Parts: sequence; C-alpha cells; structure tokens
Amino acid sequence: MPPIVIRTQPDDPTHATPSPTHSRQHSSEQLLPMKRICIVGAGNWGSAAAIIIAENVKKYDYYDDTVNMWVYEEIIDGKKLSEIINEQHINVKYLPDHNLPENIVAVPDLRDAAAGCNVFIFVIPHQFLIRTCKTLKGQIPDDSIAISLIKGIDFNEDGVILMSDIIKRELSIDVSVLSGANIANEIAAGKFCESTIGYNNSDNAIVFFELFNNRNFRISLIKDVEAVQVFGALKNVIALGAGFCDALNMGNNTKAALIRIGLLEMHRFASKYFGPIHDAAMVESCGLADLITTCMGGRNRRVSEAFARAGGKRSWEELEDEMLKGQKLQGTSTVLEVMKILKRDNCLNEFPFIKLIYQIAYEGAAIPTIVDFPDEHAGDALDAPDD
Repeated sequence: MPPIVIRTQPDDPTHATPSPTHSRQHSSEQLLPMKRICIVGAGNWGSAAAIIIAENVKKYDYYDDTVNMWVYEEIIDGKKLSEIINEQHINVKYLPDHNLPENIVAVPDLRDAAAGCNVFIFVIPHQFLIRTCKTLKGQIPDDSIAISLIKGIDFNEDGVILMSDIIKRELSIDVSVLSGANIANEIAAGKFCESTIGYNNSDNAIVFFELFNNRNFRISLIKDVEAVQVFGALKNVIALGAGFCDALNMGNNTKAALIRIGLLEMHRFASKYFGPIHDAAMVESCGLADLITTCMGGRNRRVSEAFARAGGKRSWEELEDEMLKGQKLQGTSTVLEVMKILKRDNCLNEFPFIKLIYQIAYEGAAIPTIVDFPDEHAGDALDAPDD
C-alpha cells in the first residue's frame, strides 16, 4: 500500500490527552509511511495489550491491520501455543478467559515476527530484555520506534538502568514507556482504567496514544520517561510490604500509611538517581493509582502475604512456582538490586521502608517489624513551603 497522506499537529502534547481525531492535523500535508506493529511478548499483560492495539489499528488507514505478536513457544496439552492462538484466538495459558481479535498473528520466531514491522511494543519480563534486543539488532528499520510496557529496572556498577535505555542502546531507536494501574484480566474484560505514557518525542507519543487509548483504557501523556519507569518498578517492592501487612491483619489504616510512605520513597529514589522529575507523575496512573492497585491485589502482594503467613519459612522461588503458574515476581529481584545501590551510596537511612522490606524478605527479620520506622521516617520527599 502506498504512503498515506495525512495532516499532523505540531503542538507538544506534554501532560495532555490529545483527541485522536485531531492528532494528525497540520497546515501542510506530509507523507506517513504505513506503520506495522510487532508486540514483543505474549504473556498475560502482552495479550491484554494486544487486544487494545488490534482493535485500534483498524481505526486508522496508516496502520497495517495485521498485528504480529511474538510468542515464546510452549507446548500446551500436546499442541504449540502459537498454533492454539492462531486457530482458536485464545491465549490458553496466559489469558484463557478472553478472545483475541483475529487480526493478531502469533509468531514463534522473533525475527519473523519483527519482519516488515517498524513499531515495537516490548512487554516481556525485564530479565529477558537484553538478549531479546540483541536478537532484533540489525533486523529492524532505522526509523523504527518502540514503547516499553515492562515494569522493571536494572542495575550495574554505574547505578540504575531503565528498560527504555536498554532498548535505545541496543537498537538505536526512540523509546516511550507505558505504565499504570493495569491489571491485565480487567483490561481484557473492558473494565475502565487509565495508564500513563512517558515520552521524549511528541510525534511518537501520538502514535502510541492512537494505539492504546480507547473508551475504557484512557491514556495521559507526560514528558518524563524516567519517573514513569521508576514508579512502575518500585511499586512492586512496596507491594511486598503491603503483603506483610495483610498477613498480620494490621488493617486499612496501617496499609494506607504504608502506601503513602512507599510513594514518598519511590519519588525520593527517582529524584535521587534521575534528577528533577515531573512531580505530576506521582498522581498519574503510573504513580499513586498503580501503587494502590498493586498493594491491593497484585501478584507481589499475594505472594508476600503467603511468605509472611508461612513465617518466612517457604522460599520465594517455591511460592512463585506454586502461585503464579509461570509468571514471575518482580518485587523480590528489584529489592535485592535496589539495596545494592543504596548500600553502595551509603543512603539506606533515606529509604527506611525499603530497608525494612528487604530485612524481612531476605535477612529473617520478624514480620511485625514492617512498621518499625524511625520517628523521621517520612523525610522531605517533596520541597515543603517555608513557614
């Protein structure tokens, strides 16, 4: 199909929700090449995101209707998962209760899935990202763009590494990020929720707005990829503390206090390692809303509650295998890495809640110590007004 003639809106949509019907208007005509989508990952969240994207591409002439979804091949009851998805239009392992649109094509080879595509949605466990990017290196067009739905951060001797930085470094493309209070099964069922897209390039932000925004999945845009990602990763650590609280039946007041303290430490961490951040991110879906959701019903909360009810005598690996059916905990691995950085930088006292969570999870501290904060536990996460 030849390029589509469209009109584009040059205004920067910083912290805005542009109307899709107006996002492509401009005083001068431009040619936009056809965009073809590849979803890198087919787990619970990847499959739910695919439902939204596969429906949204049909609304625009400049997106190919076919959406490729890379599937890590598994055998389910003697049959390949990719074949089941393509024949039955259900991801029977990771999203079994919801039909997938027929324009989603499951592809078990990553290079084949990426062939001909120029818009990439990364939604895989963060520990697999580097090797996945290396497989794609040299296989995609130079003008490709990407968005990361991965809720995790990495670390090396230099400090904190964001998922967007890994993708950008390996593939030399612009990367936006999406994060929010997004429980996959509820999204697939069409229940109303919100999410936040953090971006650097406003034109690319509009592309991803068009791919994700719909009546029941409302997108806001904010020009801050760092805060969106840090909040999305650290909320899984805070959820471990919420699970410990639930195991002790401490009640809603205590849990609300821990959520508030956790949000302050998330903001403090983002500010410390990425300089001034967009404070509005705290009250976006990627901040407070995602933290509340994860602390109320996410997998990290559920497994940490089971860990605490067992008195810390069952391993995280055992509980993960038993309770998550192939999905992975993020909070446990993240808190280990965060603590390495905080110890290295001699700033543990700035993060007392994260320190308490780590001590219970990995040093055998008693579960009730989850509320043993120093008097000055809240600190000054935000600049306070002068008296």
